Amino acid sequence: MYTFVVTPAVFRALHRDLAARVVGVLFPGYYFFNLAVSLAALAIFLLAWAFGGSLGLGSPGWGLSLALLGAGVTLNLFIVLKLYPDIKAVKRDVASFESVPADSPSRRTFRRLHAVSAALNVLLLADGFALLALGVFVRNP
Repeated sequence: MYTFVVTPAVFRALHRDLAARVVGVLFPGYYFFNLAVSLAALAIFLLAWAFGGSLGLGSPGWGLSLALLGAGVTLNLFIVLKLYPDIKAVKRDVASFESVPADSPSRRTFRRLHAVSAALNVLLLADGFALLALGVFVRNP
């Protein structure tokens, strides 16, 4: 919702620098929410397994589910602990996206980090869809 509805709407409705500030205020909550959800999903999965849930070691999809959950947690940790702080640091060097030249080193770095962030966001979305598909289509004996 945030990626495909809220952010584009904010950038359509507001001046670019104001939209960037608004979205920048929302990002920390978004990133920490994603990390909390991925950690909760992994914890629930492991608790269900530990207490004899139907998706046990050796069950179809168990290893893939664990790998997808681990990937989600790892990617979200990377975003929260490394990528987002790097983006914030670079944004401090860009006072305005309208007045700082597009070819400035800070703008180029920001574009690269933003592209990485967008790619990881799509990857996390695919990871979540894959987990949902496993839950629907993989049956236990």
